Amino acid sequence: MIQPRTFTLPTPDATCALARALGARLRPGNVLLLSGGIGAGKTHFARCLIQSLQDHPEDVPSPTFTLVQVYDSPSGEIWHADLYRLSNPDQCLELGLTDAFDTAICLVEWPDRLAGLTPQGALSLEFTAGDPEDLRHLSLAYSDPRWTDILRDLGAQFEASS
Repeated sequence: MIQPRTFTLPTPDATCALARALGARLRPGNVLLLSGGIGAGKTHFARCLIQSLQDHPEDVPSPTFTLVQVYDSPSGEIWHADLYRLSNPDQCLELGLTDAFDTAICLVEWPDRLAGLTPQGALSLEFTAGDPEDLRHLSLAYSDPRWTDILRDLGAQFEASS
C-alpha cells in the first residue's frame, strides 16, 4: 500500500470541489471504494462526482434501495453502487458489478460487502465526520501505482499537514 493521502474538507462545497477535481481525472476501469459510517459523506461525494461528469447534470439519488444506478457521461458509463443491504458477495455478480469494474467508472459504497471480489487496482476513500458537523476527513489509499499520476496535485488546498 502506498502512503495514504489525507484531506480536510471543511464544508460540503469543499467535498464537491474535491469530487469534481477527481472526477475530471477518471476513466472507465477506475474503481472508487467509498467507506465510512452512515452520514460520513460518501453519497454526497459520489453525487458531486457523477454530476460533474455529465453534460446535463441530473438528479443522483442514493442507490440504497436500487443497489445500483447507472449514468451516461462523455467519459463513459458511471456505476454508483450502495452495497449496504447485500448479505452475500455473490449478489455483486448478479448485479453485473464485477464486469462494470473493467468497463465503467465505478463508485462503490460499503465496499466491505465485496469481500474477495474487491478489485486490486481500486482507490479506497475513507470518510470520517468531524466537528463541526460539516467537517469531513478523507483518506485516499491505493496499491496500484497508476493512482499516483491520477492523484498528482489533486486538491492541494485541502491536503492535511502531517
